[in-house]
Amino acid sequence: MALLSGKTALITGAARGIGKAIALKFAAEGANIAFTDLVIDENGQATEQEIAALGVKVKGYASNAADFAQTEEVVNQVKADFGSIDILVNNAGITKDGLMLRMTEQQWDAVIAVNLKSAFNFIHACTPIMMRQRGGSIINMSSVVGVHGNAGQCNYSASKAGLIALAKSIGQEMGAKGIRANAIAPGFIETAMTAALPEAVREEWIKKIPLRRGGTVEDIANTALYLASDLSSYVTGQVIQVDGGMNM
Repeated sequence: MALLSGKTALITGAARGIGKAIALKFAAEGANIAFTDLVIDENGQATEQEIAALGVKVKGYASNAADFAQTEEVVNQVKADFGSIDILVNNAGITKDGLMLRMTEQQWDAVIAVNLKSAFNFIHACTPIMMRQRGGSIINMSSVVGVHGNAGQCNYSASKAGLIALAKSIGQEMGAKGIRANAIAPGFIETAMTAALPEAVREEWIKKIPLRRGGTVEDIANTALYLASDLSSYVTGQVIQVDGGMNM
């Protein structure tokens, strides 16, 4: 039997990249998929088609994850369309890098709003549904820089550290209701963004990784599947670093 058969997963920022990989992995294991992105454009429509081809129900929703009111509306619509929300993956995120002395208030506020406040918005909207269902799994997509920080990414690192603390706090608050909350902290992942880096920079990154390779979106999706499924039924409040040993 598929690991997520009969479950509904809501994944934010999933029209492309890691979010899309998680959506496809969950769908392959039987989950119905609701996903959000700022707009559902050609990428979002293509993602819908790929997921639908796996034989599950799927729908993409245009939504600004940082907007509290929009989040309440989209979660209510997902519940109406799918009947339940069993898994929430807070994946929406942006970067606006810069050294602290040059960082603007707008750069700070935008990253905190999209990366961290969005998770609050969706958890706030989804936990009442999960409580009535007496169970659920919440997964926050953090980063290794949320564990050890990174120069030039004060805003991003702070937002990702916040996601870890948020997962731990929700795990404590909601455990008695059967709701688990965990975080994933990816390291150097092979994406379109990292592929655009100069080869010398990539090589320097790889040298710091004991497994001597970048991670793949599949590596992240596999970890998310573990946390979403009953394989991790006794795991909550944890952060799993998927980084090839870079941050031991």
